[in-house]
Amino acid sequence: MRSPRRHPLLVPALLCALAVLVARPTDATAGVGRREDSDSGISAQVVRLYQDAALATGRYEAGRQEAEAQRAREQWFEELLGRERREIAVLHEGLGRIARAQYRDGGGLPLTAQIIFAADPTELMRGQHVFSRTTLAVDNAVEKSRRAEARLAADEAKAAAVRRRLERRSAELATLKRDIERTLEEARGQLQGQADASVAAGSCRGAVRLDQPQQAVENTWVTPVTAYELSAGFGSGGSHWASRHTGQDFAVPIGTPVRAVGAGRVVKVSCGGAFGIEIVIEHTGGYYTQYAHLAAVTVDQGESVVPGQWIGQSGTSGNSTGPHLHFEVRVTPDAGSAVDPVPWLAARGAPVG
Repeated sequence: MRSPRRHPLLVPALLCALAVLVARPTDATAGVGRREDSDSGISAQVVRLYQDAALATGRYEAGRQEAEAQRAREQWFEELLGRERREIAVLHEGLGRIARAQYRDGGGLPLTAQIIFAADPTELMRGQHVFSRTTLAVDNAVEKSRRAEARLAADEAKAAAVRRRLERRSAELATLKRDIERTLEEARGQLQGQADASVAAGSCRGAVRLDQPQQAVENTWVTPVTAYELSAGFGSGGSHWASRHTGQDFAVPIGTPVRAVGAGRVVKVSCGGAFGIEIVIEHTGGYYTQYAHLAAVTVDQGESVVPGQWIGQSGTSGNSTGPHLHFEVRVTPDAGSAVDPVPWLAARGAPVG
């Protein structure tokens, strides 16, 4: 049963660096071998694609947020355009009234006719003054209406241009994100295929040397992965185990970097059996930690490790129902001596949740 607390599964990719395609033999108890350049390149490619996918997801999310902000701006624009349309309608109505009044007041008669029929020159002058002011008002109203219509057209064009640009950018980002995720999924499949071949042969291919990210580990103990979903817990029952579950499972995608939880020495690298590809590390104080169902290892047996160091990549090798890291804490290097890893890590300043 999975914990309701969820973490983004792509966050560990932000710590990834370009991988160095160097391999060397391991002294694994299950066998010794050397990984081919093409094989080690898959591990490096997965790490790099995690980084690319995280960046693409970040850009896509930024574009989505920008589109949402633009939709809010468009609502404001639409309200503005509505006001401008209403203003133009009022102007048109006013122009109609002015034109009708001008016609009724004699504005429709030629000036010569008005002179002939005028009874009083003073009245004629007064009428012409009113006519001139009315004509000026009409001209001003027409010009104001034209400016409002031009402003309305410009605002509508601006809103449409921004909308088209965002739609085009969103489509480009979505395509880029899908392409990277598809390539990442293919690379994960190849990485897991290599792991399954190693398990079937019972022989480890050798450690893949990846450039470690520059990270400051403040604590002497850390969680084995940086982002995860908790799945099967310590002591849980089920048909997958002979008795009870002996560790804590962290659901993570294939190829996720797995970290040493503390300083220690690698005492076992094995590539066969129910745990698939596994690593066991001895720590001070008489404790051992196990990391199982891996897709690749990045350390050799006998090697010393520090807290947070990448020691492998997660997978679903061995007796596994899906991609996850099986993590155990033991009092001996062998199975059957496990203790609950969650309170054990919490007591050392590395809470799991």
